[in-house]
Order: sequence, then C-alpha cells, then structure tokens
Amino acid sequence: MGLPRFGRPKGFEGDSSPNLYVANCGPAVGLSYDSIASVFSAFGELKGVFAADDSGARVIVSYRDESSATAALEAFDGHPCPDLGGRSLHIRYSVIQPTSQGQVNDSVPVSLMASELNIPGLYLLQDFVSIKEEEELLAAVDARPWKSLSKRRVQHYGYEFCYETRNVNTRRKLGELPSFVSLILERISSFPNLDDSANIVLDQLTVNEYPTGVGLSPHVDTHSAFEGFIFSLSLAGPCIMEFRQYAECAWLPNHTSSPSMKMQSPEDDKSFLRRAIYLPPRSMLLLSGEARYAWHHYIPHHKIDLVKDSVIRRGSRRVSFTFRKVRTGPCQCEFPQYCDSQR
Repeated sequence: MGLPRFGRPKGFEGDSSPNLYVANCGPAVGLSYDSIASVFSAFGELKGVFAADDSGARVIVSYRDESSATAALEAFDGHPCPDLGGRSLHIRYSVIQPTSQGQVNDSVPVSLMASELNIPGLYLLQDFVSIKEEEELLAAVDARPWKSLSKRRVQHYGYEFCYETRNVNTRRKLGELPSFVSLILERISSFPNLDDSANIVLDQLTVNEYPTGVGLSPHVDTHSAFEGFIFSLSLAGPCIMEFRQYAECAWLPNHTSSPSMKMQSPEDDKSFLRRAIYLPPRSMLLLSGEARYAWHHYIPHHKIDLVKDSVIRRGSRRVSFTFRKVRTGPCQCEFPQYCDSQR
C-alpha cells in the first residue's frame, strides 16, 4: 500500500484538518520520524508521520482527529521545541489528496546490494576505482569540452548517440575510446560473475554530468543501438537508481526523449514492479540480460535520498561513465516484447 498523498497547505480553505504540514522538521535537519512521532503523539493518537516532499526537511503529521492536530499546531507553530532540538517549527493544516486506483507509491525500500533486488543480470561492485583514480578520471573529462543538454552535460567517445534518430550512426566513428579509461576497460575484462567477460568488447562511452537534484526519467537503453552489456561507473556523488518492470508492450517509445533512451511516463501505465539500489561514488553497475532489456532504470530528481533510515545528500555533481557495445545487426535478445526494433 502506498503512503497517503497530501496536498500542500497553500490554498487550503478549511478551518482545520487532522493533518499538519510541518516545516523545518525531518531527517535532513537531524530529526528521525520516530522522534517526531514521539513528540507529536503527546497530543493524540497518530496515523503516522510522512515525508511532505523530497527535501527531508518537511513532514506531514497525521492524527486520528482534528482536535489533536489543532492542539499540536497551537503548541508548536512558530515556537522552539526543546524535544526536537530546539527547532522552531512552521505548521499549517494540510489535506489528503484523492488517490486514483493504482496510485504509484512515492517511496520504495533502497537496497545496498544488487542481489537483494532479485533482478537477473544486475550486478554492483563498490570501490571499482580508488579515490585517486576517481580524481584522475574527473580531471581527464573536465579537460575536454562538454556538450550541454537541457539539464546536464555530456561527452561521447567512440560513437555519438544521435538525438534525432535515437540511434548510433555506425558509419561515423569518432575514434577509439580515450586512453584515460584503459584501466576501467581492463578491470571490466575480469568482471566477476560473467563467464565471458574477457571477450566483452566495448566501443562506446557516454560521460554524463548531473548537477545536484537532476536525475533521469524511466528508460531502457535502446535495444537496436546497443548490445547486451551496459557498464556504468558512478563518480563524484551518490544517487539512488530505481528499476521498474512494466507490463509487456504497455509502453511506446517517446521520440522527444534524451539520447539512447526509451522514455516511460508513469501516467501511461501504473502497473509495474519497483526495486531501488544505492549507487555510491566509485561503484560500477552492470546491466545485462533481463536487467538490461526488460527493466526500465530511473534516477529520481532528488537532492537527498533516504537509504536505510539514513539521509544521503547528493553532491554538487555526479558524473557517470557508461560503456556499451554498438550493435551492428538486428537485436536478437530474449525479450522481443520489449524491443524497439519490433515496433
């Protein structure tokens, strides 16, 4: 069951409500949901304490009855609360928004290991590069020109993904992959859990730079453009990556999407499975098989992430190195129902 969905107090015309919108309160300011619930429960029985948004600094406190909410508001609004670190709370009434059938749950448990997600073909190796190697890789790309997109910057090596056609022009090679990624390619060749890793040839690299709070919409890297192994190295900052599996053939490509992606709007189909994993800096993620072809991957547009009850702030930037093999023939994967070349 998903969490209740609450409207912001702006424009709320009712005299009172059992739900309170509480600002300057939450994990991002050092206050756990349990400690908040303990303090507010002094005024009556609670339904729960929920995140009001992605900031981590605003919560919804939901009571069983309006009188309890009124008492808490009168006691705490605009006043320092000694039991909550002396913080001055800013409180307004809030309301539950109507929820349509199949409403997407705004939160999903975040795993630290790929094996916990139970998605075949998904692997995560932490500390794939050292701190010094990370610094050298970032310096290498920062010394080269970036191409600006709407919300992030990119660099392409080997082949450039064509935004207009959402594919790769295999007759226009940019050159070999740069020498500064040789150490990564060497380690990929001995990647664990892959019997044929030594025979993997990768010839395309996209470097993405994400400012804080910028993510990616749900997508599958285009089947017809790239083969079955996708390696993505995270540098400089952490993030959450979510995986979604939609009903077969329940989505269509969006031709206005970003490069190498088939975009999926959650409004198109709310019936899907969800998993999420934490990607720390210097970790290498591998998408292969089912994980690569049959699951959309998605980076929420957050400035902070909640991981195992810990608040993780994203850095000022996150840089990813994504390695692929350009496909030169038709896709013959085991998931034709998800294949763009079948449409």
